[in-house]
This record gives sequence, C-alpha cells and structure tokens, in this order.
Amino acid sequence: MRYLIDFSYAGENFNGYQRQPGKRTVQEEVEKVLTNINGGKKVIIHSSGRTDALVNALHQVAHFDFDKDITTYKLKGALNSYLPSDIHINKLREVALDFHARYMVKSKTYLYKINTLEYNPLLRTHVYQYGKPLNIKKMRKAVKYFVGVHDFTSFASAEDKKEDKIRNIYKASVKEKEGIIYITFKGKGFLKYQVRNMVGALIKVGEEKLSYKDIPKMLEQKDRRKASICAPACGLTLMKVEY
Repeated sequence: MRYLIDFSYAGENFNGYQRQPGKRTVQEEVEKVLTNINGGKKVIIHSSGRTDALVNALHQVAHFDFDKDITTYKLKGALNSYLPSDIHINKLREVALDFHARYMVKSKTYLYKINTLEYNPLLRTHVYQYGKPLNIKKMRKAVKYFVGVHDFTSFASAEDKKEDKIRNIYKASVKEKEGIIYITFKGKGFLKYQVRNMVGALIKVGEEKLSYKDIPKMLEQKDRRKASICAPACGLTLMKVEY
C-alpha cells in the first residue's frame, strides 16, 4: 500500500531534508523509524521536494510504500512515538499506487519572516533577526515584479545546474505586523535558494540600497552576479503543498 504523510519539522538541527552520508537529515530520521516499524525492511520516502539546512516546514508532504498490516491510526501513532521531537507527523492516509508526492504537486507556499525589532532569542530558529526598520511600502512594490512566469536565473543558486530556470509564481506578498515582516511566495515550484535570493533582494529594497524598479532589470539580466544577497535560511518555512 502507498501512504501519504503531512509532517512538520524544525530545521535548526538538520543538515537539510535530503539524506546525506554522515549527516543528520529529516529524510534519514523518518526512514529510520519507518524501517524499524517495518521489522528492519528498508522504507524509502519520496517528498514534494527538498529543503535546505536550517529551513523549517509546517506542512511538508511525502509518500512511501509499506506492506505491514497496520491501521493508519496506529502507524501515525507509532511514527510520532519514535520520531525525535523536532519532527511531527500531522496527517497520514492511504493513497492510490500511482500517486507521487513530487511529480503531482500543483503548488507550494513558502513564508519568510523578518524581525525588524529588538533581537528575540525565542524566535531565532524561524524568524530572521534583522533588527532594523525596513521600507515596507517599497518592498510591497518590489515583490509584485516576481509574480508570473519568469526566467529566475538571477535568483537561483550558482550550484543549481538545471538548464530550465523558468518558473511560475502565482502569488507574492509582503505584510507587516508588530515588527515582523511576512513575505509569502506561492508557485508551482522553486529553484535552489530562489526564495531566499528573492527575499535578499527585497531586503535591499527595504534598506533603500536598491530601487523596487531594479527587480525586473535583475530578472532580464539572467545573471546571479547581478542579483543580491541570499537571506539566512532560518527565516524560511515551507507552509503548504497542494495537489
């Protein structure tokens, strides 16, 4: 049978989502517990996509095949009993055998949070502690330029070797409440470091070191060297995956 899990994790103590030799990762921790429940028979999970080191997830999604005779209720309970406290299974359900957590994604929503007030140690694992005012009005003007279908070469990691860097961002917004800036992007999919690089450019606009009119110029140049800083990973959270 094939199962889908919706799960959360705090990225602070992980070297990213994807399994890596000798490093603690989210995928490895979940697979280790599933394999144990499965009597030692290896279980592989396939997620909607990977997240980088220190990045958080409120609703990551993955599927796996599992033949052991156990109810979904008991399987979810067993997973949460054995998983470390920085991972939690929110939902678990059976899906069709042709379901694929990565290839059938319709949209992903990411949220980046910036604290513009005094340093807050309680927020440091999921909010970027910037600690200075930013021009929110100009950031709101700038973020609109990211919406739509664009070549995001200027905002992709130099390590990303994908030839096709065209992506479609459905929605993007910048909001502020009580000193915390909330930057949201919803799209079909994102390149490595794309969201953090876009946030980096928005921060520079907020600092008034860039004009909001520079964003379309950066997109047109298709050159990572022409773009801005990469915002710290800790402020980023995968909020939702839709199918």
